[in-house]
Amino acid sequence: MNKLELISALKREANISKAEAAKVIQLFFDYMSDALARGSRVEVRGLCSFYVKEYKSYTGRNPKTGEKVLIRTKKLPFIKKGKELRERVDY
Repeated sequence: MNKLELISALKREANISKAEAAKVIQLFFDYMSDALARGSRVEVRGLCSFYVKEYKSYTGRNPKTGEKVLIRTKKLPFIKKGKELRERVDY
């Protein structure tokens, strides 16, 4: 399912216009993104939780030249699936 299909499903189930459904979905994603950007954890009970994992800087190696390269500190988003989702998918 992609974003457009999600909007169509919300439109149909909530009996609202496509523009309103699109705005609701966009607000949902915007708030989630903003929370993750601030370093907060986002949890959707029964589905999954989103969190940001921080990595320290380290010295890597360029595979072509073998030259040492400093890899900067970075933050990456991760998703942890919920128990109910795992059980539903594995039925």
